[in-house]
Amino acid sequence: MDEINQKAKEAEHETDDDRMVDEAYQRLLNSYLSSPHRKKVDIINKAFHFARQAHKGVRRLSGEPYIMHPISVALIASEEMGLGSTSICSALLHDVVEDTDYTVEDIETIFGQKIAQIVDGLTKISGGIFGDKASAQAANFKKLLLTMSDDIRVILIKICDRLHNMRTLSSQPANKQYKIAGETLYIYAPLANRLGLNKIKNELEDLSFKYEHPTEYENIKNRLATTEQTRNILFEEFTAPIREALDKMGMQYELRARIKAPYSIWMKMQNKNVTFKEIYDILAVRIIFTPKSLETEIDECFKIYVALTKIYVSHPDRMRDWLNHPKANGYQALHVTLMSKQGQWVEVQIRSQRMNEIAEQGFAAHWKYKAGEVAEDSELSNWLHTIKEILDDPQPDAMDFLDTIKLNLFASEIFVFTPKGEIRTMPSGCTALDFAFQIHTFLGSHCIGAKVNHKLVPLSHRLQSGDQVEILTSKSQHVDPSWINFATTAKAKGKIQAILRRNDREIQKAGENTLREFLENHGLELTTSAIDRLCEFHDIQKPEKFFQALGNKNIILGDKDIDELLERKQKGSQKTGWRRLVPFLNSEKKKEKDTNKAEEASEPFVVPKDFNRKKPFFINDGNIGRLFFPKCCRPIPGDDILGFIDNKNHLEIHRRDCDVAAKLKSSFGNRIIDAKWDMHRQTFFDATIHMTGIDRIGLLNEVTGVISSQLNVNMQKLIVTCNDGIFDGTIELKVYDRHEVQVIIDALKDISDLKEIQQIV
Repeated sequence: MDEINQKAKEAEHETDDDRMVDEAYQRLLNSYLSSPHRKKVDIINKAFHFARQAHKGVRRLSGEPYIMHPISVALIASEEMGLGSTSICSALLHDVVEDTDYTVEDIETIFGQKIAQIVDGLTKISGGIFGDKASAQAANFKKLLLTMSDDIRVILIKICDRLHNMRTLSSQPANKQYKIAGETLYIYAPLANRLGLNKIKNELEDLSFKYEHPTEYENIKNRLATTEQTRNILFEEFTAPIREALDKMGMQYELRARIKAPYSIWMKMQNKNVTFKEIYDILAVRIIFTPKSLETEIDECFKIYVALTKIYVSHPDRMRDWLNHPKANGYQALHVTLMSKQGQWVEVQIRSQRMNEIAEQGFAAHWKYKAGEVAEDSELSNWLHTIKEILDDPQPDAMDFLDTIKLNLFASEIFVFTPKGEIRTMPSGCTALDFAFQIHTFLGSHCIGAKVNHKLVPLSHRLQSGDQVEILTSKSQHVDPSWINFATTAKAKGKIQAILRRNDREIQKAGENTLREFLENHGLELTTSAIDRLCEFHDIQKPEKFFQALGNKNIILGDKDIDELLERKQKGSQKTGWRRLVPFLNSEKKKEKDTNKAEEASEPFVVPKDFNRKKPFFINDGNIGRLFFPKCCRPIPGDDILGFIDNKNHLEIHRRDCDVAAKLKSSFGNRIIDAKWDMHRQTFFDATIHMTGIDRIGLLNEVTGVISSQLNVNMQKLIVTCNDGIFDGTIELKVYDRHEVQVIIDALKDISDLKEIQQIV
């Protein structure tokens, strides 16, 4: 009877699963059928049934049938990106090759070359193209970009896949959450932004923020909820006269309130070191209108702007015209900041329905494919061409590769003119050298200077929007290693590094030939052991560096090198040198260590092979001395942290919002572990606080009084300067945790004339 009941329960469970899957698929079909795309339902049905059968019996960590994930990804592609049948089929099939016995060839036979090509681009690769030590994430991302260069839909579906993974991230263990959230924030959110997918970009950032800093995320969400009524009143009062003016103009329009996303609010709080109350641009107003025609929409935007300036005073420095020169991701709008009757600046974004659609969905809503390619004259095509150039000279190191790609994802732009008046879009903060490489690699590699607005400037000169730039070249000029210090764009850095690597290989080859000739002249052979001995003799760790030093004539071989080789040779196969003697000393050293527990406790913690990476590692007063705390972020108790297992299996502790940690999560996610504090206020940590304000007599005395007398905190160092009535001070303290730092900052804020107080990380 029990067996019968069990089978009945399983059958009922399967029926519930089937009902769930059928309902989800019907939502997908309804979304597609309501779109303007050609109705190719048959091939979508075929892809769905194929994927359903392929994933049959498999479940996600959340417990739901696996096929729900491909359906959800396809629904995002259809509903939130406006993609068509080819993309929907590819989304339904995107995990089939990776997770089942079907191959890309099978997909091509059944669904055709285009869908197979996209699915192949979305399938993770094993091993990695950077070598065994490189991260699979970087290798897979490179493959994704390679395929994306041929068909942009690959990266669009990948972003849909990542968005659904982020929406269902709660079922993953903490270390996986940090890894996936870190990758998302470092790579996929900037990608979505670069492709004009603003709505998706915001959601990816907020979801990453939610898992990496859950307490801060909930705090901001709660503050937004409690201040909602106040914002609604401000919105209604501010827009009432605007509605009246637009009605008189006979405009068809919609007014929307744009609320700043939690992640954006948090970033502003961190960067400006302000509280939630001090952020004044949480609310913005969008005017979305229906133009009389496509030709008049820009003129109508400016007519609305003129009408607004008759109602409110506009901020002279905060007008942003992206109408005549859209952003590289296609964004078009007119932004103006107006002073409300309540004495608060409010940003107003003026855009047509078409502009709004592009702002929400990016070019995805409008792309027309020519054999899977983007129109040659589009900004997107130019960006993809740059990506291809970077891939032509890939970085050998996984993290360098991701850094180079990420440089190309920032959307902050300026407009620069060539000597002939042609306009070029460049990243904000770029240099004359970046501009030279943007025009042509030959121009960049031979440039000696530039004329900006007819004035001679160095290659490191930073360009401003509207500059006219002429690059000066010389055939005798060659790439200098120092250029990498002021090149800012992905293209310039990539090309400089590629040229330097080629030059290094030539120098190393010359150095190797020099060594071979030297050894042959003394009757010796060029062997690995001989190279290792000479590297050790000259205190150089890698043979490549040794060859380069020889090629550059930094090392001149002589009699001492021969003596070293012959002396080692006479000792036969016996290992020499300190590093080589260590294995023989281990047994004696171990006996000494066993009798000295204090010394043993200071040894770095080594992560054992059977270490459970799914469980958190607790940092306490007993083990903290055996862990590594890099200077990049200096975490202290109270910070959100994670652990990273380095190449020696030692454990590094980073803040989760640390720039280095962001790269580690993206490049070496399999080495990330969840780390938590378990300290009991026995260990002091360094903290530095910086203050600026209006100088006056007694100000310093009040500062030291608050810290030493009132709070009883130990000050290690105090540096104060006063120039032109401005007080500037830095205090180094010994504290137990982050809460203590915040208490100090809050107390200092009560001192009159101190204007800015922040912790330096």
